[in-house]
Formats: sequence, structure tokens, C-alpha cells
Amino acid sequence: MAKRRNVQSFLAELPKEAESDLLVSAIVPSQLQPRRYFDDEKLEQLTGSIKKHGILEPLLVRPLQKGNHQYELVAGERRFRAAQALRLETVPVIIRDLTDEEALALSLVENLAREDLNAVEETEGVIALLGIELNLDHSEVVSLLYQLDNHKKGKVTHNVMGKETVEQVEAIFEGLGYSFSSFIANRLPLLNLPQEILDVLRSGKLAYTKATAIARVKDEASRQQLLAEAVEENLSLNEIKERVKAIKSSKTEKVTPVQKIDRTVKQLKSSQLWKSDPEKWKRVESLLAEMESLISQE
Repeated sequence: MAKRRNVQSFLAELPKEAESDLLVSAIVPSQLQPRRYFDDEKLEQLTGSIKKHGILEPLLVRPLQKGNHQYELVAGERRFRAAQALRLETVPVIIRDLTDEEALALSLVENLAREDLNAVEETEGVIALLGIELNLDHSEVVSLLYQLDNHKKGKVTHNVMGKETVEQVEAIFEGLGYSFSSFIANRLPLLNLPQEILDVLRSGKLAYTKATAIARVKDEASRQQLLAEAVEENLSLNEIKERVKAIKSSKTEKVTPVQKIDRTVKQLKSSQLWKSDPEKWKRVESLLAEMESLISQE
């Protein structure tokens, strides 16, 4: 697959019939797989269907080291897991030589086409793809995206990145059919949600719009209770917003000085303004210097 080739086109051009069969034992799951949660009920339904009709769509794999007869799964993990559950000896496959970037892009797009990824997996998959393309780690990709967003909005007057990098990022989003601005506004903030909310999101039990509403509850105990209620009672977004409003209005407890300080420090660290918004960071530095001066006064 040529670099920068549209991955949707590549998937569409793959043959519908298997080119060969492989031993299930010769296939290993991909470490690049963006999908982490597999719904047990849906997997059971697929297993039943495969038991009755067989695997109708071949798996896409790529060869690992030459000569070891091992293949890495690129697309079709649910079918692969169902085959394992049924203890099938072989599965129908299509074999292609693919780079890490191409394999991840194909896996991501295949899952998106089937609406298989939840919001967190989708976000982390895009960041992982950008990391491979740009040779950056997770935090560097996130910082770069915020810088590019500020640049597009005119918040940064000087050029914070090379033209080639900007074009690479835009090409990846275009190839995946994503809106860059929507991804920054609606997807990237998900990674800053409290851990218990991220876990429920990854499990596919909660929509991201509901998750962000619940995250507005700062009191941990109240937030965890509302999260449990939202999942168990399948609350609508409006119902969740009403409960959030009720929780906030009922909280008359005073915030201690230590809590205020801890909250501010946490916000400063998570925002990473020194990377995402250098101009705002300059103002923060000035305020920090003023605070230090005030504290040191007799």
C-alpha cells in the first residue's frame, strides 16, 4: 500500500474472497489494535453465526519476520476471537505486506467503518497513528495538536511547527475522514476525564456526551454514584444534566484552602499551558512570581 494512499480505498479494493487459509495458531493479535473492549454478548452472537455459516469475510493479516511462518492480525479480531472460541483449525485470510502505520490505519478505519470503536479507543487510535507517522510519543502528539489548533485560531503569532509537519497532520485527518477542529474540541478532552469515567467509556457502556456531563461533578463520591446510576438506569443525557445540577445546588460544603491549592495545581499540570498556550503561560508565570513574592514577605 503506497504511503498516503487513502485507506478507505485500500479496504474497498481488497478481494471479498479469501486468498488462502491459515492455521489459527499461526496468527497473533496486533499490539497496534486500537480496539481494547469487546462486547461479550455481541461476540457470542458472532460466534453462533460463524458456527452456523462459517467465516464469510476473510481476515486481513501481514507477515511477521520472514521464515517464521507467523502472521499479525490487522483487521477482523472479533472473527479471530470467535474462531478461537470455536477451536477452528484454520481461518480464511488475505495477506498483505504492511508497515506499522499502514496496519494501524487499516485497523482503525475498518473498526470505524463498522462503528466498533468507542470514543476513547477512537481518540487513542488516532493519536497512536499520528505518533507513528510523526515519530512522537503520546504526550508530544497531544501537545502538537493543541499547538496546531492555536495556530489555526490565530492565538499563536509565530510559527510553532514546520510546514511539513502541519501538512502531515492534515493529510492523516483527511485520509481518515475526520474533522480536525471537531477532534480537538470533542475527542481530545476525553483523555483528561477521571479514570473511573474513562474505564466505563472504554467498556462501551456510556456515550461520551454523557461522560463529559458527569465529569462536571467535582466531588468524587457524588460523581461515582452518578456514574453508576447512569449505567444501571441507562439515564438520558438530559436526565444526567438534571442530576448534575441537583448535586451542584445541594453542595453547600466549604472548600478548604488545601483543596483549592490542590485543585489549582492539578489544573496547571493537566493543562500543560507551557506547551499548549505559551502566551497564557507567560501570564501564569507572572502570577506565580507575584504569589511567591507575597508569600515571602514578612
